[in-house]
Amino acid sequence: MTAQLQLALDQVDLHRALRAAAEAVRGGVAILEVGTPLLKAEGLDAVRAVREAHPHVEIVCDGKTMDAGRLELEAAAKAGASMGTVLGVASDSTILECVEAGTNYGIRILVDLLGCEDPVARARFAEEAGADAVNVHCPIDEQVRGGDPFETLRAVRAAVSIPVTVAGGITARTAPEAVAAGADVIIVGGAITKARDAEDATRELIEAMRTGVAGRSEVAERISSEQDLQRTFTEVSTPNVSDAMHRAPCWSGLIATAPGVRIAGKAVTCRTMPGDWAKPVEAIDTCSPGDVLVIDAGGVPPAIWGELATHSALNRGLAGVVVLGAIRDTADIRRLGLPVFARAVSANAGEPKGFGEIGVALRVDGIECRPGDWIVADDDGVLVVPQKKAVEVANRAMYCLEAENRIRAEIRADGQTLAQVADLYKWEKKVVGGAAPAAQPPSKASDDARKAETEPTPASE
Repeated sequence: MTAQLQLALDQVDLHRALRAAAEAVRGGVAILEVGTPLLKAEGLDAVRAVREAHPHVEIVCDGKTMDAGRLELEAAAKAGASMGTVLGVASDSTILECVEAGTNYGIRILVDLLGCEDPVARARFAEEAGADAVNVHCPIDEQVRGGDPFETLRAVRAAVSIPVTVAGGITARTAPEAVAAGADVIIVGGAITKARDAEDATRELIEAMRTGVAGRSEVAERISSEQDLQRTFTEVSTPNVSDAMHRAPCWSGLIATAPGVRIAGKAVTCRTMPGDWAKPVEAIDTCSPGDVLVIDAGGVPPAIWGELATHSALNRGLAGVVVLGAIRDTADIRRLGLPVFARAVSANAGEPKGFGEIGVALRVDGIECRPGDWIVADDDGVLVVPQKKAVEVANRAMYCLEAENRIRAEIRADGQTLAQVADLYKWEKKVVGGAAPAAQPPSKASDDARKAETEPTPASE
């Protein structure tokens, strides 16, 4: 049969999920999945709302049942789901109970093989138990490494005759490979829900699945090695990186000699005294192309960096320089074009006495920078990304960028405010102890009541 496209609605705001679902259905998506995050945020009311909005579309309730199979599948069926999920790592009895509940309440059962040590054996058990389908999670990171992310999919497909669905960061570029590997249903989330236009993204995916020709995708492929870090970190902004690091602080208030330019590279560190420019100049010789030289010079004048040092750094191929101190010759530095970020500008420099160290851990304003950490800098500030977390942070920063793109599109489309789109009032933290709730935006009814209290009552005739 022709492979079908399933949209995973993994948002935590129902109104945003419904909007993405409507666009995707117009684009031709065949199945809507109420994802686990949405279920946890909105409960089975999310299933009811999606069913009401799309009465003729198949709806999957991705509850990932591990226990109480009968109860959970009955509830999903009564809410309007046509299929429910149970984890393959659940006990045999739970899977059998879900299958029995499916028969009793008219809901199909999908066994999710996520986390199974032997997904092929578990898929065979699921089929023997009477499940309607099995789902395979394919590590798309394997494709980035040059591996085969659909190896498990092929093995499961060869082992069972029931439908096989596949999920795992699939985009229009990789969907044709998933179809060729034997998937009956391609499950896609962010490639649609994070697209500026979910309808167009859906059509692109369906066309790629139909023709077998890889399509384009707004959503970037996840990176898995340091080779792609420089490219990814320059595609995102420092606010994206800060958000990805749980609102990590940055070195802020710096002067940028190349406004509008974003840099990223591995840190080469140097510590010196204010005005002592010997170690900073010597540190240039230890740098490799693409590095960012980070200099702790006490944050105050005299200057320890200028035109000649900048010219030397260009010859060495540096991506940029961060001076937590003072620089001079700023007009010449701008002309040369090497991005330099500095705390201060001062015409006078000090003497090259040679105090300080190269290649040491720095700690400035509570932010630690070690040699080899990644530096990401733009007009908004300079962030330090620990080397061990750089790949994870880069992927999360790209996710933040793509999520912002979608929110921006929703604000423009409906003329809403950010508070409305992000549903801020609902997600404000609840204070324990009976504190007064945060102020809510007034409704039209409350506005009318307030006016009635303050406006004079017309005299009777």
